[in-house]
Amino acid sequence: MTEQTATTTPATLTARSAQELQAFAREQQEAYAALKDRGLSLDLTRGKPATDQLDLSNDLLGLPTGVKDATGTDTRNYGGLEGIRELREMFAELLWVEPEQVVAGGNSSLVMMREVLVDLWLHGGVDSERPWSQEEKVTFICPVPGYDRHFTLLSWFGIDMVTVPMHQDGPDAEAVARLAASDRTIKGMWVVPTYANPSGAVASQEVAARLASMETAAPDFKIFWDNAYAFHHLTEDEAKSADILTLAAAAGHPHRPVMFASTSKITFAGAGVAFLAASADNVRWYTGHLGKGAIGPDKVNQLRHAQFFKDAQGVRTHMTRHREIIAPKFAEVDRILTQRLEGLGVATWTRPTGGYFVSLDVQDGTASRVVQLAKEAGIALTPAGSSFPYGDDPRDRNIRLAPTFPKLAEVSEAMEAVATCVLLAAAEQLTATG
Repeated sequence: MTEQTATTTPATLTARSAQELQAFAREQQEAYAALKDRGLSLDLTRGKPATDQLDLSNDLLGLPTGVKDATGTDTRNYGGLEGIRELREMFAELLWVEPEQVVAGGNSSLVMMREVLVDLWLHGGVDSERPWSQEEKVTFICPVPGYDRHFTLLSWFGIDMVTVPMHQDGPDAEAVARLAASDRTIKGMWVVPTYANPSGAVASQEVAARLASMETAAPDFKIFWDNAYAFHHLTEDEAKSADILTLAAAAGHPHRPVMFASTSKITFAGAGVAFLAASADNVRWYTGHLGKGAIGPDKVNQLRHAQFFKDAQGVRTHMTRHREIIAPKFAEVDRILTQRLEGLGVATWTRPTGGYFVSLDVQDGTASRVVQLAKEAGIALTPAGSSFPYGDDPRDRNIRLAPTFPKLAEVSEAMEAVATCVLLAAAEQLTATG
C-alpha cells in the first residue's frame, strides 16, 4: 500500500484560537526584527521604467536623420501646434481614431490634462453654457482605487470628488450613470480604461458604451479617458482599448470623451511625446486655446520618434521587448504573495495582464500600519490611501505596488518584506481585538 501525503491549507487567521494567534504574532515579530536587521533600502512607490527599459530606446539619441517631416516642413522651426502628421497617423492607428482627431504634443499627457481643465475652467467647452469657473460647484466622478495624480489635479482646482467602485470590466457604469443624471454639478469623470492604475482592470466595450450614451444633467459632461497603459501588455493576450470616441459620436455625444496617451513609459519618460484625441471640434477648441501660449511642440523630438518606430507595428514590437523585461517582475510579486499570504484571509491582490501596478488589499484597518512597518524596515511604499481622493481609503486596506523599476532580485526582497509586514500588521490587529 502506497502512503500518500495530504496537502493541507493553512487555517485563516480569524479561524485560529487566541493561543494560536499569540504564537503566530510572536513568529511575525521575530521575522520582522530579522527583516529590520538586514538594513534594506528598496523602493516600490512609483511606476517608473527600469534602466534596461529605457535602454531599449537609446537609438533615439542618434535621431532624427534630417530635419524635415513627411510634408517637407523643417521641424526645427515654429508652427504645427497639432504635431507632425506621420506621428499623429501612427498613434491614431494604435488608439483606434482618425489622424484629424489627434494632437501630438510635448512629453507629458498630465500637462495636457491640466491644460484641458484650465481651458474648461476659464472658457468652457464647445458644448458648455458658460465657463466652469462660473458654476456654483464642479464635481468629478472618480473610480476607486484610482490614480493619485488625477485626484491631486482636481484638488488643485478645488473640484469636488465623488467615488464609484472600479470593477474588473471598468468603472461601475450604473453608479456613474445615476450620479451623472442626478446632479448638474457633476461635470466629468476620470477613466483609466486599459490596465487601470492600480488595479489593472480593462474597461469593456459594454461599459464604455454605457458611459458614452448615458444621460447627464450637465450638458457638457466630460470623460477624461486616460489611456496611459494602452500598449503595456504583460501577456500575449493583448487587451484592446474600448473605442470611446466612436461610441460617443454614435450616441450623439461626440464631444464627451477626451483621450490622453503618451510614450512616457514606451521610450524616455522625460523626453517622450504625449497625445490628445477627441472630436474634431474638441481638437480645434484645444489647439485654439493652446495657441495663445504656444507656437508649436518639440517637432524634432516627434520626428525622431516617428523615425525610431517607423510605423504602428514598430510600436507594438517595441512593447514586446518591454514585456520581456517587466513580466517576470509581476510574476514574482504574485509568486511571493501567493506563497506567503494565500489562504490566511489577510490579503487579496490583483493579477494584472498589463499596466504597471499590482493592487494589494490587506486586512481592513491595517494598510497604514503595513506601510509604516515597511518604511521602518527600509521598504518605501506608496502611502496608504493614495489610490483614493483626498488620500482617504475608508477601509484603510489598499496599497499600490509598483514592481517595474527595481531589479528582479530586489523585487523578490521587497515582496518578501511586504508579506512579512502584512502578516505582522494583521497579527497585531487580531491579537489586540481577539
